[in-house]
Amino acid sequence: MSFATAPRLLIAVGLVIALSACSARYQTPVAMGNDDDDAVCQSRGYAQGSPEYVACRKDRDVQRNAAIARADRSQRNLGEYMLNHP
Repeated sequence: MSFATAPRLLIAVGLVIALSACSARYQTPVAMGNDDDDAVCQSRGYAQGSPEYVACRKDRDVQRNAAIARADRSQRNLGEYMLNHP
């Protein structure tokens, strides 16, 4: 390796490290956009504590858990594919 390519290699490695910090494996996906569950359910006209409000919050929890399960399954499938197809 010549001395001219060493700085370029160091810059490339630095960029890779900096960009890898942007990805987070365990970020919780939001069920429907960046909305707050409480704000969404109240905007639908449900009063806090009413059966409709409770059902709305439960539905959003189910949707969020399903999104997390899909993301985990997708990650696991990708890992298995990469192991089986080098």
